[in-house]
Amino acid sequence: MELYLAAIIQGLCYASLGIGVYLSLRIFKIPDITTDGSFTLGGVVAAVGLVLDWSLWVVIPASMLAGAISGATTGVISTRLRINPLLSGILVMTALYSVNLAIMGRSNIPLDMDMGLFASNDATYHKPLLVSLVFAFSIALMMAWMLKTDLGIAMRATGNNEQMASANGVNINRMKILGLSMANALTALSGFLMVQYQGFADVNMGVGIIISGLAAVMIGESIASLFKIKSVWAILICMIAGSMVFRLAVAQSLAFGLNPNYLKLVTAGIVLTIVAISNLKGKRT
Repeated sequence: MELYLAAIIQGLCYASLGIGVYLSLRIFKIPDITTDGSFTLGGVVAAVGLVLDWSLWVVIPASMLAGAISGATTGVISTRLRINPLLSGILVMTALYSVNLAIMGRSNIPLDMDMGLFASNDATYHKPLLVSLVFAFSIALMMAWMLKTDLGIAMRATGNNEQMASANGVNINRMKILGLSMANALTALSGFLMVQYQGFADVNMGVGIIISGLAAVMIGESIASLFKIKSVWAILICMIAGSMVFRLAVAQSLAFGLNPNYLKLVTAGIVLTIVAISNLKGKRT
């Protein structure tokens, strides 16, 4: 039971990652690999801040700001230098590895259990579950509200039809930079939460993390399609559900006795299966 409860908490911690990937991949149609670096960056800033005894009211915006800057950098490279968005993300992700090492000063930073949001004298999962729930649903609510504002509509129009959006006075490049900045700020927030939940920050913690975000999006979209959900708010809730379902699937694999060395392989297999089923279903309809 504890394994599955821990998986749900992790799924909630990864929910903002899923929403960030949804923003870049579905709203702007940009496959942003910066995610791997900005996730670690958010966690690294959180770990260093907590070790230095910064207030959480400083650590949270600092982590998100760091992620936003990395996303904006990818956006600027892509739009201003006219480099392919995928390559731009890879370049920034690669650079962030060195940046993260420089901030940490070493490859791993352990945290005391009395540090951060999840600090509690209670050995149960009550506080982590409650805190992660509040963060996940607060992010979904704020993003749903933002996407319905004039700014959000301009961002959605940019992703749907750049020529039409430009003809209506929308600055396409600015929208892309802003969108990638917001997406990576959410990703960094996910790293901020995961570092506190797992009790350490590691320079390699973001390697392949984009897969978790993609899984959350694909499963979330499948849930939305199953129940014919169209509301932006409800779709973002489906992203949260998708993140939890994916983590539960991984936990179930471990419960069956899977060697942890093969966890990345199984993770990739799960996402591949979801994408393949989705594509085949789309062809039939």
